Amino acid sequence: MKNTCSPKIRSFVLAAALSAGFAFVPPAFAKSSWIVDSGSKGLTELGTLGGSDTLASGINATGQATGSSDTTGGSTHAFITGPGGAGMTDLGTLGGGNSSAAGINAAGQAVGNSDTAGINVHAFITGPNGAGMTDLGTLRANGQGDSYAFAINADGRVAGYSDTAGGSTHAFITGPNGAGMTDLGTLGGSFSSATGINATGQVAGTSGLSNGSRHAFITGPNGAGMTDLGTLGGLNSFASGINATGQVAGYSDTAAGDTHAFITGPNGTGMIDLGVLGGGNSFALGLNDAGQVVGYADMGGGDIHAFLTGANGAGMADLNSLASLPGGAILTEAHGINNLGQVVAIASPVPEPASYALMLAGLGLMGCAAQGKARGKGAG
Repeated sequence: MKNTCSPKIRSFVLAAALSAGFAFVPPAFAKSSWIVDSGSKGLTELGTLGGSDTLASGINATGQATGSSDTTGGSTHAFITGPGGAGMTDLGTLGGGNSSAAGINAAGQAVGNSDTAGINVHAFITGPNGAGMTDLGTLRANGQGDSYAFAINADGRVAGYSDTAGGSTHAFITGPNGAGMTDLGTLGGSFSSATGINATGQVAGTSGLSNGSRHAFITGPNGAGMTDLGTLGGLNSFASGINATGQVAGYSDTAAGDTHAFITGPNGTGMIDLGVLGGGNSFALGLNDAGQVVGYADMGGGDIHAFLTGANGAGMADLNSLASLPGGAILTEAHGINNLGQVVAIASPVPEPASYALMLAGLGLMGCAAQGKARGKGAG
């Protein structure tokens, strides 16, 4: 099925906010992407592919970043940078108009999704340093339906979700370098999505339950089994990423009705509430092997800021306290962090109060990618 979101919203929601489970429609002002070195407090702007917005979603050990950017022709294409965020290479598409990258490994292999020459959207993998783009197909016969990739490990094993022959949407894992696609099943519902994978092939993601709620999950090595991670007291939880020890980061409903970022212990044990930055909600979007977590939180009064924690999720800090962007721009979402503490984040110019209201109106609502079965957060 053809994605019904606009190219700009699709590239943001599917490559980033879908992994967080919630999404908001960006206000109508240009977004830039930056690498923030949390140690040196250095800043590197990633630039664009010629258009207005760049939405970075991942970073590897050498500081190569990936995501999506508007082009001069009005489409949105996946990109990869060089080490330290230097330069930006257009990764092209699978024959259609738009593409978006979501994850990158140490070799510079990027994964994401692209419009095909037909009516579908398919997951892709590239070679090292973004060379080439290979269609990963789907869990249906002859590659029918849609698929999306969100994460890749050092071996090139990819995690994401795909339409199935039975009409459901299931998480998948591939073999090395994207070979094959294995259905990971669900926790009892009809939907699951994988958003993180580590070196042993442990996968983190979100699955529907038989009662209609959705819970974060972790698998064993090579995607074996699926364990429910529970919640912070509410009905639903969503996983965004996993590190080398099996710590999972994401967000969960709380007993009070808010949404809070969380981190687990090794192999998904326990779920720790990371708190907020003054408002009611926070969302974790990525973590590194030390358990430093990044994401975004509402500040109260209408502001949304990117955050960074210390090791094992200790202490949530406003990323803007480490960086002062030109023109007073605000870092609003942090999507990835490597083991050097380099954070890839999205910034927006200071909006008018009406634009803040639009942001808040969308916070906590399921995005367009999350509304349909094949858009990633289908029923059950």
